[in-house]
Amino acid sequence: MIKRKHWSIPYLIFLIVFVLLPLILVVIYAFQDNSGSFTFDNITKFFTDDDAIGTFALSIEIAIETTLLCVLLGYPAAWILSNKKYNKSAVTIVLFIMPMWINALMRTLATTELFNMLGMTLGKGTLLFGMVYDYLPFMIYPIYNILDRMDKSYAEAAQDLGATPWKVFWQVILPLSMPGVMSGVMMVFMPTVSTFAISEFLTNNKIKLFGTIIQENINSSMWNYGAALALIMLVIIGICSLFNSDKKETEGGLV
Repeated sequence: MIKRKHWSIPYLIFLIVFVLLPLILVVIYAFQDNSGSFTFDNITKFFTDDDAIGTFALSIEIAIETTLLCVLLGYPAAWILSNKKYNKSAVTIVLFIMPMWINALMRTLATTELFNMLGMTLGKGTLLFGMVYDYLPFMIYPIYNILDRMDKSYAEAAQDLGATPWKVFWQVILPLSMPGVMSGVMMVFMPTVSTFAISEFLTNNKIKLFGTIIQENINSSMWNYGAALALIMLVIIGICSLFNSDKKETEGGLV
């Protein structure tokens, strides 16, 4: 009889080959020059490259704006979906899932064609629309899962003590749902910073994001500098993930 722990071996092999090994190669290339010698030039070049710094700042700006829009639109949607008074059918939830069944690139191409049919100028506005359209489900579902599993007795106790519905939301529901909000923020913010295809199609290459700079360097066979940019992005994403983990542990302890 095969031991239960042996069932994890295929997953371990997958992680080593397709996750760990590529990350190691990125680190190796990031600290090498064209001759294969060790160097920090690729890292320092980023901080002296005005184009890369400007693109990175713009990517952060777009990511923050997209995330805020997703929170503003996603939280009310998640609250309605989790409230049996307003949503009594699972069909509504499926409708939010359906766009995710279609490839993100196909959705972006369809959105671009829609804007072209309407005669709209492609730019930052169309980019934000496309970003929100693609990543909104990733904001809704973490919040929905938290709200749906939330113990309703907390809100009922607050109401029994005389709290108004507005106070119940701000002082009970919203604080308890923050772990879902933070998960949604990370699931939207991180891929938005590094994306490139969406910005290329929805702005007609007028707006470049950080992922585009990485792609251009790789396509131009500048593997070392491209790997350095990718490593910088990985470090930033890792720091954000650690911050999110610490935030969840703190909130979990408080609850």
